[in-house]
Amino acid sequence: MSTEDTVAAFAAGYPFALDDYQLAACAHVADGRGVLVAAPTGAGKTVVGEFAVFLALQTGRKCFYTTPIKALSNQKFRDLVERHGEDKVGLLTGDTTINGEAQVVVMTTEVLRNMLYAGSSTLANLGFVVMDEVHYLADRFRGAVWEEVIISLAESVQLVSLSATVSNAEEFGDWLSEVRGGVEVVVTERRPVPLYQHVMVGRRLLELFDGIDVNPELLRLAKEESRGQRDDSRRPRGRNGNGRRTAAYGSGRYGGGAAKQRVDTGPKLVPRRDATVERLEAERLLPAIFFIFSRQGCDTAVSQLMNSGLRLTSATERAALAEIADRHTAGLSREDLAALEYDTFAAAFGNGIAAHHAGLLPAFKEAVEEAFTAGLVKVVFATETLALGINMPARSVVLEKLVKYNGETHADITAGEYTQLTGRAGRRGIDVEGHAVVCWQPGLDPRALAGLAARRTYPLRSSFQPTYNMAVNLVATVGRERARGLLEQSFAQFQSDRSVVGLSRGIATNNERIATDWAKAACTHGDAEGYFRLRARISAAEAEAARDRRADRRAEAIEALRALRPGDIIDIPGRRHRSWAVVVDPGIGPDGPQPTVLTADKQLKRLTAYDFPLPPVVALRMKVPKHFDSRSAVFRRNLAAALEAKLRSEPIEAPDVADGADADAMSRVAELREELRNHPVHACPDREEHARNAEAALRLERDTASLQRQADRRTNTIAVRFDRICAVLESMGYLSADGGTAVTDAGRMLSRIYSELDLVTAEAVTEGIFDGLTAPQLAAVISSLVFESRGDRRGPARMPDRRSENAQMALRGIWRQVSLAERDHRLPSHAEPDIGFAEAIHAWAAGADLAEVLYRSSLTAGDFVRWARQVVDAAGQLAQAVGPGELRTVCRELIVGVRRGVVDAAPLED
Repeated sequence: MSTEDTVAAFAAGYPFALDDYQLAACAHVADGRGVLVAAPTGAGKTVVGEFAVFLALQTGRKCFYTTPIKALSNQKFRDLVERHGEDKVGLLTGDTTINGEAQVVVMTTEVLRNMLYAGSSTLANLGFVVMDEVHYLADRFRGAVWEEVIISLAESVQLVSLSATVSNAEEFGDWLSEVRGGVEVVVTERRPVPLYQHVMVGRRLLELFDGIDVNPELLRLAKEESRGQRDDSRRPRGRNGNGRRTAAYGSGRYGGGAAKQRVDTGPKLVPRRDATVERLEAERLLPAIFFIFSRQGCDTAVSQLMNSGLRLTSATERAALAEIADRHTAGLSREDLAALEYDTFAAAFGNGIAAHHAGLLPAFKEAVEEAFTAGLVKVVFATETLALGINMPARSVVLEKLVKYNGETHADITAGEYTQLTGRAGRRGIDVEGHAVVCWQPGLDPRALAGLAARRTYPLRSSFQPTYNMAVNLVATVGRERARGLLEQSFAQFQSDRSVVGLSRGIATNNERIATDWAKAACTHGDAEGYFRLRARISAAEAEAARDRRADRRAEAIEALRALRPGDIIDIPGRRHRSWAVVVDPGIGPDGPQPTVLTADKQLKRLTAYDFPLPPVVALRMKVPKHFDSRSAVFRRNLAAALEAKLRSEPIEAPDVADGADADAMSRVAELREELRNHPVHACPDREEHARNAEAALRLERDTASLQRQADRRTNTIAVRFDRICAVLESMGYLSADGGTAVTDAGRMLSRIYSELDLVTAEAVTEGIFDGLTAPQLAAVISSLVFESRGDRRGPARMPDRRSENAQMALRGIWRQVSLAERDHRLPSHAEPDIGFAEAIHAWAAGADLAEVLYRSSLTAGDFVRWARQVVDAAGQLAQAVGPGELRTVCRELIVGVRRGVVDAAPLED
């Protein structure tokens, strides 16, 4: 059958005509080539993946369809079973296996990676691999898995990569062609459903564009609003009057600084959430996804709509919603449902209103997803994670703000993020148009918003880094040298090498300009280049001496602060004048001395070495009450009065501290200056004219040296990191001592542990840290290897009992040893084990009910379930890694004890 006939036979199975880009991509696959398809959300790129499934069934080969998350795998599995029958389609998601040896198997990408390393027999006769959502490759936590799979797959396997629209698809395609050979790139930026942009202002829904220009009404409103603000309030302030850095809130273009400093006069332009939903309903723009960049904000929004009395469903729809909710929560007990506040969820759900975020119970999320896809839930308040999740298209997408917290600061969303979020708007085959709505915020610049909406920049950047587990698996599979060569084929190295080409071009250009500038600086009196390089050496020597003086003073200040005791009276330098203070707490800690002092004007201050340009000197001593309470105003007032009386009775002068420069350094500088004065060019009358050209050459030399360092760092970066990782593994006995050419027994155990703290876990097994623990105790200790706190606990974290605490202390000691080994080999250390989940998972594994566990942990139900499942996954890996014995038995007891109730409900939802 010809290519055209094969594609036509496949297309005939769809009720709609395939787009040109879909037909082109399918033709490439039919011709035996790999393909990268980059298309907007909702454009139907999965049709190309389904064509690979069709070809596999036609030709008697296997096809693996990989997705980034279990929920997507579950959804794709159902779709393919409906199309091809349950006998031909299987599912593998780590903890779920359905017909795993079928001709078509849907799986998470990690499952395929593990198969490749294990040399699984299931890989036999594999002809196609579909990598859905391949742009996950940029994810800094899991992205490396995609590159591992792409690099490790057999050459005979055709790769079908499906990606969101990325601005460097050609670059990614070039890399795929280099690694896999014969990969075609098919890109379309045409949305199947056109997108219209709006701004919600008060109760009005305004168009963002008027033709190709920004809507003049929006510009008028922005101008009118700005009259009630200070001139500088539209931008976030950089520093306050005291020179301290203030918290920025984005750039200010999307309502940043002004949102904090607006004057509450004039019309109220910021729309209410319930008013926005009511307007969308009136305009027939529901269902809508309403993005709020905060879990709490999403839950609050649901409450606000419920309190407003808004009901978006009919009696028939409410009955259907009740059936969906009951079905998805059927496995939960009445007590669990009460702890989860199910009645509150069900009431909003019945009204067509729901939240969707990582803190939501998986069973609730599945119910929301099913109901929203069916058009029964009319508005979902979601965090941005929904934009990366399962297929939930809507007629409209609302963005409450265009600034979000990125883990470090509040930053503007990027054009790529805006495209990704609004890409959900417009359901193919249902809507003739999609709608993106941005809510007005004080200080919003409509022109900046228009620029954001018009740009389509979303570059794909590799996050690939070798890990200990990856290293032992690759060495075991292909050997040390071959493994190094494979890693040099990564997309990360490909991008680094391309950037080095640009750097090399810059270096060459600079070198030409440097030669020209030195030629212009030539002097008839003598060697001008030598003279001006000598001048530069003097400047560098003086700067180094000044740095050394500052470093010495800082070290002296730290030592002086370490010697302070309560009652010492010291001089505190100020911006305008000095003041005296008494030490109330020396503040000796791991971060260095940070004494707390009380000044004569009753101010408490915590000081560091940075507060002292010169070392502090103890001038006097006085008595500080043994039980001094710094929080008590009475204690502070009495001690300040005593300090003032002490200073009056024994007046003192501010001590003079010698600030002598390093005599040797000054002597070297003097010798260089003498050499400079004796140089023949020093007498040239045009010396400073020559200097301008010489300084330009020297400045370019410094820039060029910086470019060269960047190029050196980017050349073979992945292979160098791999060598360092192998050196650590060799030093700790996971690779053989003959240069790490073979994997030891300990290394084979490590090869089965997939986690960020994989080496710490393996060392803990070797040292017997887990031996003798009960299942709940083991769950508590293992949890510290996977859990990451969000910083919203009610109280300090602790281990549940003495036995688990001793094990945790030993585990922390192993982490320190591994960190020291990493430091010695110039590798970054991994995060310290986090015990924030230990008490909660211990209680759950011991049989506690859900209400008690949620109270202990301060976690949402969704977070609790997600972390509990990660503990189960880690215990399963540990059981497989250690082999038969008591520890494997306890691991299995742990899995049974944890996998119950809410943890076991909706198992295919991440």
